[in-house]
Amino acid sequence: MLKKVFGSAVFGVEATTITVEVNVDNGIGYHLVGLPDNAIKESNFRIAAALQNNGYKIPGKKIIINMSPADLRKEGSAYDLTLAIGILVATNQIQAAHIEDYLIMGELSLDGNLQPIKGALPIAVKAREEGFKGFILPKQNAKEAAIVDGLNVYGVDNIDQVINYFDANEPLDPTIINTREEFNKSLNFPEFDFSDVKGQESIKRCMEIAAAGGHNIILIGPPGAGKTMLAKRLPSILPPMTLHEALETTKIHSVVGRVKAHTGLMAQRPFRSPHHTISNVALVGGGSYPQPGEISLSHNGVLFLDELPEFKREVLEVMRQPLEDREVTISRAKFTVTYPSSFMLVASMNPSPGGYFNDPNAPVTSSPAEMQRYLSKVSGPLLDRIDIHIEVTPVPFDKLSDERKGESSVEIRERVTAARLLQTLRFKASENVHYNAQMNTKQIRKYCKLDESSMTLLKTAMERLNLSARAYDRILKVSRTIADLEASESIQGAHISEAIQYRSMDREGWLG
Repeated sequence: MLKKVFGSAVFGVEATTITVEVNVDNGIGYHLVGLPDNAIKESNFRIAAALQNNGYKIPGKKIIINMSPADLRKEGSAYDLTLAIGILVATNQIQAAHIEDYLIMGELSLDGNLQPIKGALPIAVKAREEGFKGFILPKQNAKEAAIVDGLNVYGVDNIDQVINYFDANEPLDPTIINTREEFNKSLNFPEFDFSDVKGQESIKRCMEIAAAGGHNIILIGPPGAGKTMLAKRLPSILPPMTLHEALETTKIHSVVGRVKAHTGLMAQRPFRSPHHTISNVALVGGGSYPQPGEISLSHNGVLFLDELPEFKREVLEVMRQPLEDREVTISRAKFTVTYPSSFMLVASMNPSPGGYFNDPNAPVTSSPAEMQRYLSKVSGPLLDRIDIHIEVTPVPFDKLSDERKGESSVEIRERVTAARLLQTLRFKASENVHYNAQMNTKQIRKYCKLDESSMTLLKTAMERLNLSARAYDRILKVSRTIADLEASESIQGAHISEAIQYRSMDREGWLG
């Protein structure tokens, strides 16, 4: 007897429906075909124990299971429940008249309980697209999958509930989530707030500009100056995620099983801070079975690289193309997957091996030559993709001991959101450009026109400060963002002057 049950496989951030065909015939043997990996091949032991402990069994017959399309590699233990239900239906141990209307996924424990799976959200999206009436999966993943409207999502604790649903018509309660309500609930409660930061007003201003224009930023300063503290608070002033961005971000985190069971939708922008010992595969994604890396997990959020020169040079270099293209493509012999990676890069670093600028009063001082050698660990092409360089100096005692609270993240975010709205309207005709940092050369010439006095100021600054050629476009982009924060249609001299200050590492001799 032949029966078909449906599961799903995730490649990149998209799902593909897998048809599990179970054929039972005279004879003895258990044959699983269709390019399953070791985790799926071992499933027969888990299935046998789970069925035995719930009053069922794998009969002594010839069972052939094909996972179609047969030329597509399948991996993971999430097919246990699909295979088990298929065997029960094909061997007439249970009746399931409408089983082909459902997509079934879940990992089985030996007692029949279900363990969570990865990729529940993209699978649910695909199930709705292909017209399935329902999606049966472990309860831990139910909220995540229920984000998708127009699909009945049934979260179950064990295989017995699934059997009774099909065989005894015992109803299952669908998981229902008001997506917009869930999304709006946690928008305005940032974990870290800029009101906690003492002093550093100029750096806060710099972070506001970076957030308003989506500019990558590098913070250079001695230990204890507040670089990490400031970086952690950057997501709190970024504009709230749109529902589309939240779904896109949740999808990526779902693929690697990072969505928390109690929160279906990710409403806060991600903040990722990998250690400097990270490999290039872990950073950009890949592996024999490709998975998203840190840059994709930072999509629509912030990637923070602390102590930038300590990262291996080859790790930093593989980031150059994703920073430009806002996506990363991983190619293998038989398939290619693309992960989105539109993130803000925030990097911090000490100015020297000792950690301090060329200051005779510093605890450990370094010569300008040592500092230059240390800073040269970060390549020019990578710095070329960072719009804002800012020096962070230690906070004096009178500022540290001040009890007054600074400006809150909510207040700063309002200004940032207003500036981003202007940019959205400006670039509405451009498909891949949404904010100032993404402007190409043609758009810079169009939207960053300078009057004669501003052009003279920029020319003088470039000559006197020995700014590099790459600084020119960056200064124009940043000055456009500063103008947007003031709702100014044109770029003024004051905007250019402020933008020039944020190119520290392009100045010759800035180390002293």
